[in-house]
Amino acid sequence: MLIRIAGSDLPGLECGAGDNFPGYENIHVAVQRRSRPDELLGLVPGDAPSARWDLECDVVETGDGVDFKGPYISGRPHERFIYLSWGSVGDDGTFAMFRRAKLWLDCIERDVVDAALAAGVLEARLGLTDARGHPLCASVRPPVIRWAAKRR
Repeated sequence: MLIRIAGSDLPGLECGAGDNFPGYENIHVAVQRRSRPDELLGLVPGDAPSARWDLECDVVETGDGVDFKGPYISGRPHERFIYLSWGSVGDDGTFAMFRRAKLWLDCIERDVVDAALAAGVLEARLGLTDARGHPLCASVRPPVIRWAAKRR
């Protein structure tokens, strides 16, 4: 199955300091490969009008429901999530991560997962800026993120 993450309302290329946030420049966001913060999928600048990532995954039936598996799926069984990594890109092109968002998969309703398996795509829609105007971070669950089945 394909997981599509559709992000809107990005925070911009710069975020000023304040409230335990030192401020950053040339901000970008990407999906992080499981257990490999240096391997990123689809680096998007923070001033882009939107961001989109497509990830292939396997959905496995277990005695307790379904489990998601794939190179961009992190966490233990039934505690799976996808990392969005935020960082500054230096003049030499290196990415220095400063915060992450966990897009939790355990909060997706079973009927949505079943519909996505039939349709081919499980889509997540979310804004990528928090209430302070900074890059979205920490645990991300509904209503901040909306999951739906879509056709390929």
